[in-house]
Amino acid sequence: MDRAGVGGVCLAFPGVTVDHPFGGDHDAYKVGGKMFAITGAEGGLSFKVSDIAYEVLTETGRAAPAPYLARAKWVHLADPGGWPDDELADHLQTAHALIAAKLTKKARAELGL
Repeated sequence: MDRAGVGGVCLAFPGVTVDHPFGGDHDAYKVGGKMFAITGAEGGLSFKVSDIAYEVLTETGRAAPAPYLARAKWVHLADPGGWPDDELADHLQTAHALIAAKLTKKARAELGL
């Protein structure tokens, strides 16, 4: 999946916005103002995962700990094109759900979640 594909998947989730806090060459996908996925200019992708998924993906070498965000259980894919689109879309949906679950009840209601 390329950068445009990631954008198409992420923007289809409810309450998602895209921002460029690190410059125009990075897309940060947010729900309720909180990031759940970031794409970079060189095609890399970082996203939030569960504790178990973090251990499995990093220990098997399928993903690397995300720079600056690994302590919050984010992983980084240098080449997301090497992953099956449906599997990557599932991970992005999970990332969205993990971050959305941390929002207040009021914020989730305002976003239609």
